[in-house]
Amino acid sequence: MKTMGFTQKIILGLLLLVGLVGAAQANVGGPAWDKAPNKTNDMGALQNGAKLFVNYCLNCHSAAFMRYNRLTDIGLTEQQIKDNLMVTNAKVGDTMIAAIDPQQAKAWFGVNPPDLTVIARSRAGAGGSGADYLYTYMRSFYKDEAKPTGWNNLVFPNVAMPHVLWQLQGERRPIYEEIKEHGEVTQVFKGWEQLKPGSMTAQQYDEAMGDLVSYLQWMGEPSQNTRVRIGIWVLLFLGVFSIVAWRLNAAYWKDIK
Repeated sequence: MKTMGFTQKIILGLLLLVGLVGAAQANVGGPAWDKAPNKTNDMGALQNGAKLFVNYCLNCHSAAFMRYNRLTDIGLTEQQIKDNLMVTNAKVGDTMIAAIDPQQAKAWFGVNPPDLTVIARSRAGAGGSGADYLYTYMRSFYKDEAKPTGWNNLVFPNVAMPHVLWQLQGERRPIYEEIKEHGEVTQVFKGWEQLKPGSMTAQQYDEAMGDLVSYLQWMGEPSQNTRVRIGIWVLLFLGVFSIVAWRLNAAYWKDIK
């Protein structure tokens, strides 16, 4: 019988750890990730998402690998970018750097807010894509006076980030149902109760978050739609070429038995 090597033991241990973490998260009874709408081909949605990103996210979070002038790819002119999306003295060719001082951010929140350039590509998991995670996360804040910021999040418990969009969404609280299984009582998330209305209805807020997340998707890979279009044409070419090659091969060998 072959014994398990050291490397195999390490891999098995990591797999068990991942399983235990997943089980622990499941016991919390948080929400499953909702499917994010895919609007990366919708220029209007991407422009609205860029506006939300600049107005609500860029104050604390940078997008250090994205330049303002790249927003021309979603249908904006450089003048529109300057007039509507640039609130600092940055130039249109500069990268999107947060206005907040990193040392102040760390003092206020305990950590520096992460860069969001590829956030939609880095948050994929067993629950779905990175876009699904962000879409659910931005719709899962609730009031929690026990936290320093006054807010908490079901998808990211004890998150340091406050709910910067609360004026749009309003204030909500999660509703749980207690379920008893095998002698243990667990709380399962069932929905939300609106405590105070925001400036948007629930449907409008969800649509706005869909626009924001679609912009974050696009920002993580601005050339993805072009890559997909080229890929389709390449596959069509290969399909036609395969048929031509097949018929040429048949014609070449038809007299050879």
